[in-house]
Amino acid sequence: MSTVPLFPVHVRGSLEPRLSRWLWLVKWLLVIPHLVLLALLWAGFVVVSVVAWVAILVAGRYPRALFDFNVGVLRWTWRVAFYAYGALGTDRYPPFTLAPVEYPAELEIEYPERLSRGLALVKWWLLALPHYLVLALFLGSGVWVALRWPLGFAFGGGLIGLLVLVAGVALAVTGRYPNGLFDFVLGLDRWVLRVIAYAALLTDRYPPFRLDQGPQEPGLPPPSAEAGAEAGPTAPASRWTAGRVALLVAGSLASLVALGLLVAGTAMVAIDQTQRDEAGFLMTPGERLSSTGYAIVSESVDVSVGGPDWVVGDVLGIVKVETEAVRPVFVGIAREADVARYLAGVRRSVVTDLGQDPAYREETGGAPRGAPGEQTFWAASATGAGVRSLTWEPEDGTWQVVVMNEDASPGVEVKASVGAELDPFLWIGIGLLVAGGLLGLGGPLAIASAARRAARASA
Repeated sequence: MSTVPLFPVHVRGSLEPRLSRWLWLVKWLLVIPHLVLLALLWAGFVVVSVVAWVAILVAGRYPRALFDFNVGVLRWTWRVAFYAYGALGTDRYPPFTLAPVEYPAELEIEYPERLSRGLALVKWWLLALPHYLVLALFLGSGVWVALRWPLGFAFGGGLIGLLVLVAGVALAVTGRYPNGLFDFVLGLDRWVLRVIAYAALLTDRYPPFRLDQGPQEPGLPPPSAEAGAEAGPTAPASRWTAGRVALLVAGSLASLVALGLLVAGTAMVAIDQTQRDEAGFLMTPGERLSSTGYAIVSESVDVSVGGPDWVVGDVLGIVKVETEAVRPVFVGIAREADVARYLAGVRRSVVTDLGQDPAYREETGGAPRGAPGEQTFWAASATGAGVRSLTWEPEDGTWQVVVMNEDASPGVEVKASVGAELDPFLWIGIGLLVAGGLLGLGGPLAIASAARRAARASA
């Protein structure tokens, strides 16, 4: 009898005796249908895990129907990984099901009747951190993908990906998968799945720092006896029919979209209420710009107002440019062609990126011909020291903003911000909040309905 402690996450993978020498080269293409479905299922997995986390904090239990769904997603993921580049252990195409079936790769997780509320707060990020560092070696940078998404695990990476590549080359050359190499790869995969199950709150048992190699989980009966057990009433995940899974996935996607809408709506309302100036313009934070040349020039901006007037007049509204400088400066907006003619051969700085440390493209040359205020092509302009602002009603064309010293001398330094009226901005934010709230109600209701139907079916 084995003295190795049995972990509640049981991972099995049986190497097929005869594998195709070349099929592994195209499995990345063959598993695309699985990956599309798994992407949707993992969206449900994430949302269900959050719902389960709340349930554990409140009741100390992982709702059984939700537990079965998440185990089914992991089971499906493991089959695809075993077929593809997580192991290359079989040429038998994975079934499209969450339920336990006869397949060379299987996964079972013992259902925990009670789970610790305190551990639920810390195990998925703090306690699992040492394992994340180990898995970073197994899966390389793909470890974070593997923990949240099926693509990283199915396609391998890091040490696992390297070993599976060696196995593929061995298959092509000799027609055999080295048994010792397969056992080692299965040990690494088993470690990955144990950590994922722990981080997903499916068990409170801490994953051992132990490489249990081989196709069979240490301490479990042989596959023939296990198959009979799986066929019995201990396989409630089969109650997750296609309709219930679709309902849960739809509810999960609606919940994720709702979260995005709520975040975007909250941000828009907060920005509208905090970034408007006294004149009602929604302004960007002031950025300090400087140049040793004769001008600071924005990159070209294409404006098209060929659509309905309300697109620009009612949505964008009037544009405002505000500057603050110690020396008298000139700020103007003009068409790109006019700016190019005026500043041809002039030493200037073109702003390519704004932020705490703005980036510029320096253009060499000499002094301009005449002061900027003497030019007649400006669509809007303002001059003076201190705080100055110009307003401009957008027109079709390609435009640039130019800031120069009023006397066209070199060494320009200014604090500048840009804004617009954007009157509907607040209402758009409120609309996103309303839409997010409605989806936020419908999504959880769909998840609850799917889980309730699965629970009733397994009762």
